[in-house]
Amino acid sequence: MDNHNQAQWLHQIQQLEFVTAELNLYLDTHPEDQQALAMYNKAHHELMQALRNYEQIYGPLLSFGFSPVMHSYWKWVDSPWPWEIQY
Repeated sequence: MDNHNQAQWLHQIQQLEFVTAELNLYLDTHPEDQQALAMYNKAHHELMQALRNYEQIYGPLLSFGFSPVMHSYWKWVDSPWPWEIQY
């Protein structure tokens, strides 16, 4: 497995998670801001796509019902775990 490429994917996911969380907080106080709503929807779409792409290549990032089983076995237990990846 290419750890450098995996780290790049994780970095992109972290950035998109940060953007969506910040926009979510902003929208809590500005719920009618159309530009922020569009930015949130775009970032959310990109985040979901990045998560799907990552999980297809490297396996699930989360357990507890957030990631569907894409194979005939429980891939969550495969190494390395997300927190074991060396950047």
